Amino acid sequence: MQFADVVTKRRMVRAFESRSVPSDVLDRVLDLARRVPAAGNTQGLDLVVLEGVQTQRYWDATLTAERRASFPWPRLLDAPVLLIPVSWPSAYVERYSEADKARTGLGDGESSWDVPYWYVDTAFAAMVAMLAAVDEGLGALFFGQFEHEAAVKLALGIPEDRRPVGTIALGYAADEQRPSASSKRPRRPFDEVVHRGGW
Repeated sequence: MQFADVVTKRRMVRAFESRSVPSDVLDRVLDLARRVPAAGNTQGLDLVVLEGVQTQRYWDATLTAERRASFPWPRLLDAPVLLIPVSWPSAYVERYSEADKARTGLGDGESSWDVPYWYVDTAFAAMVAMLAAVDEGLGALFFGQFEHEAAVKLALGIPEDRRPVGTIALGYAADEQRPSASSKRPRRPFDEVVHRGGW
């Protein structure tokens, strides 16, 4: 698939078939996701992958049985793979304490970073995973954990010093998709978004 086609065909998929994703396909998606740029080549990224029945641990931690009854996207729970991109803030602080980066002052602590690059780099990985999924003929949905982050970390054994940036559901898209209200918003025009030579 041409790159432009991958980008333009990407959609947030909220209904999945339950059939599994072949391991070689999933491994290609994961391998591409780990190859993203990282500030200082810190590589403070981890990918937690749940497949098949393992996904139930995630849903048990985030979506109670009572809420499932009225959940607007029940076929999201059919996604055979959940991928949690996890950032490692202290790895960035440590890396920027090293001799070649110390002059930046970013090794003084997380609060020294005006832009927390551990989130930027982990978001790069999430986007690459979603685009790689499209290239493999899969559907994907990125969604936040919000108030469930602590429960997800506990359920999956994610270390305290790591921060999940969200969750990506992966799998084969079901034929019928129920769009979200947000998907009906028009895209801003090109000339409104692009500012050549300055604002």
